[in-house]
Amino acid sequence: MSDESKKSGVQSVIPVKNVEIHQPKGGTQEQYKPRDQIYVRKVTGFFQQLRQKMNFVFLFMFAAIPWVHFNGQQAVLFDIGEQRFNIWGLTLWPQDLTLLAWLFILSAFLLFFVTTFLGRVWCGYMCPQTVWTFIFIWFEEKIEGSANQRKKLDAQKMDATKLRKKALKHFCWLFFSVLTALTFVGYFTPIRDLFVDFFTLEASLMATGVVWFFAFCTYGNAGWMREIMCLHMCPYARFQSAMFDKDTLTVSYDDKRGENRGARGRKQDPKALGLGDCIDCNLCVQVCPTGIDIRNGLQYECINCGACVDACNGVMERMKYEPGLIRYTTEHELEGKKVHIVRGKLIGYATLLVIMTSLLGYEIATRVPVSMDIIRDRNELARENFNGEVENVYTLKILNKSQQDNTYRLSVEGIDGAKWIGDNEVFVEAASVYTLPISIAVDPYELKDYMTDITFVVELAEQDSGVRLTHDSRFFKKR
Repeated sequence: MSDESKKSGVQSVIPVKNVEIHQPKGGTQEQYKPRDQIYVRKVTGFFQQLRQKMNFVFLFMFAAIPWVHFNGQQAVLFDIGEQRFNIWGLTLWPQDLTLLAWLFILSAFLLFFVTTFLGRVWCGYMCPQTVWTFIFIWFEEKIEGSANQRKKLDAQKMDATKLRKKALKHFCWLFFSVLTALTFVGYFTPIRDLFVDFFTLEASLMATGVVWFFAFCTYGNAGWMREIMCLHMCPYARFQSAMFDKDTLTVSYDDKRGENRGARGRKQDPKALGLGDCIDCNLCVQVCPTGIDIRNGLQYECINCGACVDACNGVMERMKYEPGLIRYTTEHELEGKKVHIVRGKLIGYATLLVIMTSLLGYEIATRVPVSMDIIRDRNELARENFNGEVENVYTLKILNKSQQDNTYRLSVEGIDGAKWIGDNEVFVEAASVYTLPISIAVDPYELKDYMTDITFVVELAEQDSGVRLTHDSRFFKKR
C-alpha cells in the first residue's frame, strides 16, 4: 500500500478470500474437446425406441403433408408470391396475419409449458436438428460401421476402401438433403410441379437456388456441425434453464447411489469394495450426441434425449443392479424431498394456454371469409350527372378469402334514395380478387352536409348465409 493510500485511509488493493473451487467429477475417459469429432455409439432401449418412433411419425408427416390435396388444391401451401396461406380449408391473407401471430404465441407458451414440466425434451425428441443428425448418423453406421470402426477409418490413410465408403456416405447425405430441401420448399410452392421441374432441369433459377441453399444447410448442419448448432448457435439452449425449477423432469445422475464409482466384477459386492453402483464404464459419454458426461450434473448441453439413460440401464441390467442410476427425475427427488407435479408455474402456463387457444378459436370461428377495399376516384370527389343528381365514383376490390367460388350481393346504406350504378351482384372465384367500378348517385336535396357517412355492404347471395361484411366510406356533394 502506498504512503498516499495510508494517509487517505483508502486501500488500493481489494482483499480476496481463498475459495475452494469444486472440480467436476470425471471418468477415466476425457470429454471431447470443442473441435474434436464425436463418434456417437449406438444404443438401444425404451427411450431410443420412443424417440425413433416419434421421429418416424413426424418425419412422415413433414414429407407427406405437402402432397395432400384438399378442395382441388394443395392442402398446406404458404404461397408468398400470391400472398396467401392455404391451411387445409382455411385460407389466410395478409389481413389475417393476426391469426398467425396468435399461433406463434400459442406455440411459444406451449414450449414454455413443456420445458417447465419435462425439461429440454423438444431438443431430444422433436427438434429437426436432432432428428436429421440421428438420420445422418444412421447412414454412417450402415456405411462405415460402429463408432470404433468409424474412428479407425478416419485415422487410417486414404485408400480405395476409405474413398468408396466416404463417397457413398456423403452422396447419401447430399441426396437426403436435396429431398429434404425439395419437401421444405414444397410448402411454399406447388410441390408436384417443383419435383418434376427440378429433376428435369426446368425449374426457375430462383427455385433451383433456394432448393440447393436449403440442401447445403441441411448437409452442413446435420452432417458436419451437429452438436455445434446445439451448443453454440441455438438460443433455446441458452434460455431454457430459466424455465426450469427443482420439480422439472431432467436426465440426471444419482450421485448418492453411484459414488464412489469404479470397476468391479459382476459377483463382487460393491459395498464391500466401498463403491457405488457406477462402474465407470463411460458408456453414458460414448452415446451422448453432444459429448457430455451427465455425471457432472445438469448441463445446458444436455438435450434430454435419454441415450445415457438407456445405456446405463443396460449396464445395470447386466450387473444385476437396480435400473435408474441415470434417469428422468427432479432435483427435489434426488434430494429426497417431495416432488410437486402440479405447481404455480405450470398452472400459470396452462391457464395462458387455455385462454390463448380459446381466443384463437374465437378468431377463426368469427372470421368473415370475404374482405372489401374501397378506392375513391381521386380526380373528382363529386360530379353532377345528366339527371341533376350528385354522383360519386368508387372502385371496389372484393377478396374471396374462402376456397370456394362465391356470388356476392352488394348494396349501400346511409343515404335514403341512393342509386347503385353498376353491377350489384358479382361472381368471385375462390381465393381471388374481383375489381368492380361503380357509382353512387343521390338527389342533392337528400344531402344536408357537404360530407355524408355511408356504408357499403357485401354478403353472400344465398339467403341466410350469415356472411355479411360492412365497410365505411364517405359521400361528397358538389360545392
